[in-house]
Amino acid sequence: MPYRAPLADFAFLFDHVVGYDQIAATPLFADATRDVTDAILAEAAKLCENVLSPLQRPGDLHPARLENGVVRTSPGFAEGYAALAEGGWMGISAPPGFGGMGLPATVTTAVNDMMSAACLAIQLNPLMTQGQIEALDHHASDELRALYIPRLASGEWCGTMNLTEPQAGSDVGALRTKAEPNGDGTYAITGQKIYISWADNDFTANVCHLVLARLPDAAPGTKGISLFMVPKLIPDAEGNPGIANRLKVVSLEHKMGLHGSPTAVMQYDGATGWMVGEANGGMKAMFTMMNNARLGVGVQGIGVAEGAYQHALAYALDRRQGKAPGTGAIVEHADVRRMLATMKAEVFAARAIALSCAVAIDMGRATGEEDWQARAAFLTPIAKAYGTDTGISVAQAGIQVHGGMGFIEETGAAQYLRDVRVTAIYEGTNGIQAMDLVGRKLMDGGEAAYRLLEEVETGAEAARAALPDLAGEVWAAAESLREATEALVAAPMEARFGAAVPYLRAFALVLGAAAHLKAAMAEGGSGPRTALARVHVGRILPEHAALLRAVAAGSDDVMALSPDDLAA
Repeated sequence: MPYRAPLADFAFLFDHVVGYDQIAATPLFADATRDVTDAILAEAAKLCENVLSPLQRPGDLHPARLENGVVRTSPGFAEGYAALAEGGWMGISAPPGFGGMGLPATVTTAVNDMMSAACLAIQLNPLMTQGQIEALDHHASDELRALYIPRLASGEWCGTMNLTEPQAGSDVGALRTKAEPNGDGTYAITGQKIYISWADNDFTANVCHLVLARLPDAAPGTKGISLFMVPKLIPDAEGNPGIANRLKVVSLEHKMGLHGSPTAVMQYDGATGWMVGEANGGMKAMFTMMNNARLGVGVQGIGVAEGAYQHALAYALDRRQGKAPGTGAIVEHADVRRMLATMKAEVFAARAIALSCAVAIDMGRATGEEDWQARAAFLTPIAKAYGTDTGISVAQAGIQVHGGMGFIEETGAAQYLRDVRVTAIYEGTNGIQAMDLVGRKLMDGGEAAYRLLEEVETGAEAARAALPDLAGEVWAAAESLREATEALVAAPMEARFGAAVPYLRAFALVLGAAAHLKAAMAEGGSGPRTALARVHVGRILPEHAALLRAVAAGSDDVMALSPDDLAA
């Protein structure tokens, strides 16, 4: 079915839930007023609906392929990318001094949501470029910034990130790729990288790889890693792509989904690279790109969830089966209505969390205030994990709504699940996101968590008179989460890690419920958003109580099972 961008939802969230007005009130983003953002999102919607959405199925049915060392992309992808470049969408948040729009991350987040729903396989390309621009802007020399950022922002060139190696996945510190000084300020990069999204294509003039590598005699582990810009074609004196660098695409992975997005094994054989940031400071620089990508990947999950929901809803409105009242379509059956309502409620909650995270990023950048920066840091793993989990659960429910036809590839329902499944693994698995949340993000003694919970409880108190049933449930859930947070802060790290995944999800459910309560209040306590809030608070939020039981269990029970026990 055709994709329709949820512009009304974005406008409602901006105005009534996530507080976009705070961003526009800052000097840095004073030009990004709501009339401007509405116009930008409307243009993005047209692009997604008319240009990118038609590429969804062709990309799945006609995967990218490697021919004689050259990647050939899916039909229509070159034209789709050209439309992205022409609209300046790669540089939407890039510095205006380098040809970017300089818009808030919140606007970029909404645009990426729509692009992911339309065609996730092609959206991965600009997402990587956006992250690379941010990393270069924060860490690269003036010369590298001036050379690369304008060309990346225009879409003339595109960017990738190269972290993973066969023996170094989540344990990045185990990487073996070497960087030998050439004596002229450049380095010879040698090694192999795997799982490189959009490592090559047949429509950009150059592909720019950010590669993690180790200098001679560098310390072991992550403290001895540096970051390098290694272009496919070495720029000449005028900045134009010149001679081929000593790198190649070895092979493309055969994947469960995302067939239109080439994922490569890359080989570097003394390739010329330029250091980005300080020697042995590669992880700091790469984390700038990874944090950008973590929110971006969470939003990919949300976008796919939106696409899967729309696909399922269209089928449910059209399919006649059984003795349903009204139109006779299966949407009239209570269980189908339950699935669709739950899908819609989850999408709204996940989108609200992601946009709230983006608002915190923008406010931290615009004001320099530590509280905003701490909030952004705390929300990032939640937005990533919950957004991608939502993508998977909603896509799965979409197949169920289709019944037997959901298992048939021709309907397109299964593609959403196949495409989105990897997002829970990208940019640090969701388990790692949860460990980050209970580890680094609670090192402040829980202050960032408590500030968020205080806002949830204050909002619930303000809603008690109008919506006592919803407000009471939200307040009680936040209070129990506060108690769980206090216990985690006092617990040893191993116990925290055993509780990490249920704790993150419990936090997400409470934040999502608070967003639904805000929406219901903004609507006046009566209407479709209030009805949807009742679905979330009545059917989804109660899961948090069981999750907090798992949090209290810590890790003793699972660690008591030895490897031999598991194999028995």
